[in-house]
Amino acid sequence: MHRRAFVRLLAAAPLVQIRSDLPKLRIVSTYSPSAIPGMPGPYPGRVVAVKSEKSVNTSTGQANDEIVRDMMARGMRTLTGAGTTPDAWRRFFQPADIVGIKVNCGGYPFCISAYEIVAEVVRQLMGIGVPASQIYVYERFQNQMDECNYTAHLPGGVQAVAAERANRNVDNSGYDPATYLEADLFGEEDTRSNMMRLVSRRLTKIVNIPNMKDHGATGVTGCLKNIAYGSFSNVARTHQRGKSHTYSVVGTLASIEPLRSRTVLQIMDGLRGVWHGGPFARTTRYVFYPRQIMFGTDPVAIDRLLLDIIENERRAHGAISIWDRSPSSLKIDDSRARDADPNVNIIIREPGHVEYASTLGLGVHDRAKITIEDIAVD
Repeated sequence: MHRRAFVRLLAAAPLVQIRSDLPKLRIVSTYSPSAIPGMPGPYPGRVVAVKSEKSVNTSTGQANDEIVRDMMARGMRTLTGAGTTPDAWRRFFQPADIVGIKVNCGGYPFCISAYEIVAEVVRQLMGIGVPASQIYVYERFQNQMDECNYTAHLPGGVQAVAAERANRNVDNSGYDPATYLEADLFGEEDTRSNMMRLVSRRLTKIVNIPNMKDHGATGVTGCLKNIAYGSFSNVARTHQRGKSHTYSVVGTLASIEPLRSRTVLQIMDGLRGVWHGGPFARTTRYVFYPRQIMFGTDPVAIDRLLLDIIENERRAHGAISIWDRSPSSLKIDDSRARDADPNVNIIIREPGHVEYASTLGLGVHDRAKITIEDIAVD
């Protein structure tokens, strides 16, 4: 049984002041935007949130595949207004497309892009005629892909691809030398972040599947960070020694063509979440269960809602705000303190990166202009 909840408009919240002390960023790309770029796409400011108390067994952490498939179908049909689930997917994809599925592997083993969601995306793509050989599940690091082993959960022929072996900044063969962001942030030797070759030279469409996680530098790891930092090299350089340049870099990377135009669908995996210690999840101590999936084409709108979800969960546990910028909370380069104490920052977080992305035209940040359609699945 399904219950369609009311459509709600969130009340306006104070806007973050866009700062002037930002690093110089230079985009190099020969690609032109689509007539309607994938971000924010055809549904700016619109989010469909499908929830089910039965989607995850919180005692075991296991998801219910049948319920998740139902949630996916309801979400896609509601977002597009299509009468059938295949028609909903046809609004974004055609059999000739080469589709990338950007997963998030960093939260292994407790909070990664759910196998059930990824498998359903593949199932629906193949159902409308996209061959398995034209579907790529991708992430930056091969060691993370090996840990998650999505291939074991997917039909034969679907390819799992990574750009480099591990986060060591020594293997650049998987990146496009002609498409990059140039920025000298901390006087680093390598000042370029290059787009993955798979993204720039192979894919025609991308589905972005992030998780609901907090992050020590950005405040949250949502749609924007997952697609941006997961599609470019040399991005960890943006935050160190207590300072973060993620405020402007996350949105700028996401805006670079052809990534911006090809990322046509955002599916936020909120079956599980991480309220502290993110983006990783090596312990269940900070795992929580929103038990929902969000659908949209606007990454800013979804991430704006995610900020509240993570903030509220931290508040429930008595942890400092993701907006906390006080020097007293900062313990530079002390990751053990960060993981052990939710009231410690090792970097001043920059959750304002979500609003900054809106100034680049990537989506709607004003909460009064974000429409949420709530659907409950029993």
